[in-house]
Amino acid sequence: MKILHPDLFVNSLLDIPLVTLREKQIEALIFDLDNTVTEWNSHLLRDDVAGWFEMLRAQGFKACILSNNGEERVIKVARLLDIPYVHRAQKPRRVGFEKALALMGVSASQTAVVGDQIFTDIWGGNRAGLYTILVRPLAWREFMGTKISRMAEYFVLRKIKKSS
Repeated sequence: MKILHPDLFVNSLLDIPLVTLREKQIEALIFDLDNTVTEWNSHLLRDDVAGWFEMLRAQGFKACILSNNGEERVIKVARLLDIPYVHRAQKPRRVGFEKALALMGVSASQTAVVGDQIFTDIWGGNRAGLYTILVRPLAWREFMGTKISRMAEYFVLRKIKKSS
């Protein structure tokens, strides 16, 4: 069960305590795309999210998008944010996370992963040795496969909350 447990749970990426991450020697963040940075299947950025990424960069953090989506979709958001990306990442497999680390030139111990799904983002991030941050989904509209995963996530989250 520990492999599914995030190190931190916040309402949105806007609530990530960057000072705390800096104290933990975190220099880079890997971001899931759908329902973490943008709403599902959208390439539009909310103004508060775009501003937060500007602040992140101003504070010296590196960032990368890691998504199971195809390149055409991921590159649109990556270009808006001016950050590198890994598409068709095959999360929760480690290979995508390792590609993101290489793109940013950082080690796993210097990196956090931010995502809205336990069975892709958190499981994969924990397998790769990253600090894991679970965020609430930006919206409830999502891929049908994700909706099915959410049912299982509900039970995992209940168990995590009981043990906290």
